[in-house]
Amino acid sequence: MDERIHHHHHRHRGKEEEEEEEEDESDESGDEYTSEDEGTEDYRRGGYHAVRAGDAFKSGQYVVQSKLGWGHFSTVWLAWDSLNSRYVALKVQKSAQHYTEAAMDEITILQQIAEEDPEDKKCVVKLLDHFKHSGPNGHHVCMVFEYLGDNLLTLIKYSDYCGMPIQRVKEICFHILVGLDYLHRQLSIIHTDLKPENILLLSTIDRSKDPRKSGVPLILPNSMNKTVFGTTITTDVKPSNGDLTRNQKKKIKRKAKRAAQGCAGKEASAETETDPETSGAVESSSNSNSNMGSVYANAVSTADGTGQGSLGRKRGSRSARQQLLASVDLKCKLVDFGNACWTYKQFTNDIQTRQYRCPEVILGSKYSTSADLWSFACICFELATGDVLFDPHSGDNFDRDEVWMCLSNIIFVYRDLICF
Repeated sequence: MDERIHHHHHRHRGKEEEEEEEEDESDESGDEYTSEDEGTEDYRRGGYHAVRAGDAFKSGQYVVQSKLGWGHFSTVWLAWDSLNSRYVALKVQKSAQHYTEAAMDEITILQQIAEEDPEDKKCVVKLLDHFKHSGPNGHHVCMVFEYLGDNLLTLIKYSDYCGMPIQRVKEICFHILVGLDYLHRQLSIIHTDLKPENILLLSTIDRSKDPRKSGVPLILPNSMNKTVFGTTITTDVKPSNGDLTRNQKKKIKRKAKRAAQGCAGKEASAETETDPETSGAVESSSNSNSNMGSVYANAVSTADGTGQGSLGRKRGSRSARQQLLASVDLKCKLVDFGNACWTYKQFTNDIQTRQYRCPEVILGSKYSTSADLWSFACICFELATGDVLFDPHSGDNFDRDEVWMCLSNIIFVYRDLICF
């Protein structure tokens, strides 16, 4: 196994480890969603970069507002793009060499996705920018994505795991299939980790949690003189807009102050217009640490992710949740291409999260775009019923992979009988 393959194999072993962690985090108490953070162990040389609200990246262009999620490879943050006056999702990769290589592969795929979809109609997340940031733990590849909303797992939770009306499921599935058709037929890209956490709505289910609409005041940089103008940008990955001039930096500072003043005004007016039916039904979670699945979990994800990973706080009364669900915009996009590959260039046979893993991968056979369609079918079932279609559990004399192997053999035998 050459070094290139080994690095990608290591990436996917990381995903399996993350899977085990997610299972430990799945228990909920009452009406709250609990999610552990990434811990402190990996905040070391080669690991995560320590980020806090108010930190500035790329010469002050991006100012961190709050945490969105984390995954095995990265953490993801809500940030304010001072140059373009918009919210974005900032993904900060671990700094070790194999994580950097994984990030560069992801950037290559994301750039191809963006270039072939200039009109933004293909239901796939857009990479807006990328650069390298130097910190005490090393050089971290950073990716900037459009800011999106809640993931489909959050939507399933809002429905109390009772499923959604079939017409609404079809609406969601339409957008997923537009994205998959674009990836598969036009780009020959396989996502390889399709699951509810990696499909994000364009907006939040609860309007009060969307910083673009809620009027939450902007957090300004921690130190204009040191943090904003002192951020180190290395040239290994060329920033898409280059280093900022002194006039641009002044412009950013003025824009940030004006935006903060404007947001404060919006917040005041929003308080007088709050609907008494739903006010207080769901608490704001702008500072909650949410698990992005694989990260957008993988972060993401995740886990590694670009929007609201999970609720993090109470969802409010059942009637309030149903009201929010009835009015939510179901347009969505596919996210998290940290494990994606091409049909003609695959990095590993160890793909997909266990519950959404196709039979050919379990059996160690060759796979292609149909692997994503298996995962898609599992998601359809989960949206309609609120239940996971395949959720194997270990026993005294067998593990979950052996259960999957048995299921897969049954599926293949059944398929052969039908064909016969």
